[in-house]
Amino acid sequence: MPQKQFETRITRLFNIRHPVLAGGLMWLSDAPYVAAVVNAGGMGFITSRSSATIAEFEGQLGHCAALTGDKPFGVNLSTSRHTAVPLMDYLDAALAAGVRHFETAGRAPADDLIRRIRDAGAMVIHKVPLLRHALTAERLGVDAVAIVGMECGGHPGANTDMPAMLGGALAAGKLRIPYAIGGGIGHGSQILAALAMGADAVVLGTRFLAGEEISAHPAYKARMVAAGADDHMVCFAGNQPLGGAWRVLNNATAREVRAREAAGRTDYADFAELTRGSLQKEAAYGGGDVEAGMLSMGAAVAFIDQVEPIAAIMDRLMAQAAAAQNRITTLIRS
Repeated sequence: MPQKQFETRITRLFNIRHPVLAGGLMWLSDAPYVAAVVNAGGMGFITSRSSATIAEFEGQLGHCAALTGDKPFGVNLSTSRHTAVPLMDYLDAALAAGVRHFETAGRAPADDLIRRIRDAGAMVIHKVPLLRHALTAERLGVDAVAIVGMECGGHPGANTDMPAMLGGALAAGKLRIPYAIGGGIGHGSQILAALAMGADAVVLGTRFLAGEEISAHPAYKARMVAAGADDHMVCFAGNQPLGGAWRVLNNATAREVRAREAAGRTDYADFAELTRGSLQKEAAYGGGDVEAGMLSMGAAVAFIDQVEPIAAIMDRLMAQAAAAQNRITTLIRS
């Protein structure tokens, strides 16, 4: 088992070996994936919204606990998107299962949500797109924040022009609580750079999409291996009623969405059949049709060169971080 290379406020907060958080991925952050991240030394979060019932969610929690040998893992809670089950029901089920690490994403977490988490002796990291949102979350009492830049796959919120590294640098000295940065990160040298500027960890998503433990069709993973840095595109930029910017694989579905946008179509109904979650889940992730669905992905896909276990990806990232650290050492004059 690789030794801890870096100790930060976030590695201590989550009691993990590596300063790597795997943020919640809709449909894909399930028990096998999250357990693989945890067993590799990072922290992962089961996406509660991916479970249509509490029984299904509880099944994911139990499976993850078995796969990790009861090592701590996390749960992602969406604070702004529709969920099949009320948010507090997901939270109560997770707490009852012994989960004490939560990632919230969306609107600033409400006082009652933070209070319920804190009263249970649990902790929460809130994901935000901009420093001002991070400062708000800090005032609300979260334990840490993740600042996600414009490069991220999926939804960067209102952030369409703030790069991850710039946002991370702006946060240094402004936040009192620990913070991670994410967006476009897929190489260990970027992890070192994030730590050097003041961040306590990085958030990765795209880099893990071809992990063996990802519950997706082999054809989907093969597409991730083949993808390059320019194979993504952004839809709905500036269109908050439709969910705001969404960085996805450049496929037939995304191109049709962009064509309808260009034609001036703005109603949700104009895009519903293209953006429905079942298209991603069943056609793409389940059936291997990579032209179907809005498939969240960022430019960090360019770092994927094979399908491999999550542990192997983590080991490679940390070896790259160590190499970058050694290079810096050789550049420093005595």
